[in-house]
Amino acid sequence: MEPMATIGKVISTHGIKGALKVQPYSDFPERVKKLERVFLEIDGEIKPYPVLDAFVNGRYWVISLAGIEGMEAAEQLRGTSILIPLSERVELPQDTYYLDQIIGLNVYTVDGQLLGKVQDILQTGSNDVYVVHSPQGAEILIPALKDVVKKVDLKRARLEVEVPAGLI
Repeated sequence: MEPMATIGKVISTHGIKGALKVQPYSDFPERVKKLERVFLEIDGEIKPYPVLDAFVNGRYWVISLAGIEGMEAAEQLRGTSILIPLSERVELPQDTYYLDQIIGLNVYTVDGQLLGKVQDILQTGSNDVYVVHSPQGAEILIPALKDVVKKVDLKRARLEVEVPAGLI
């Protein structure tokens, strides 16, 4: 099976017919209207579901899936991840990356010193912050700014940064 990307999480039901209220993990909320099929991860198994209807409702998505009928069936899916194949993600502009592409990258200074691996990304509103765990167990917070992050190399799983004075 093709690698998948999580685009949302079922947080509740919507109405009595089995629609799902979904917290989107996408920067492109309107994309939900174009979905023809999604995958749900249920008990460790990934299953496809045709999309019958989907729309944006405030900060959330409402999605109706074939085979999910009634509020009880929808309620059982609370907490379930909604996935799509990586090949169906919205193409990003050059030098823009999905969070899951950054998490797991090894972080090096421009001088070649290994700082650690990106374990998480904090979204602060003004700019993201990469949470890097060093081989020694220390946590380093790297601001995701153009003057700090000098190079992202997904093929080599490498991120190069110019560390601001006093950060480490």
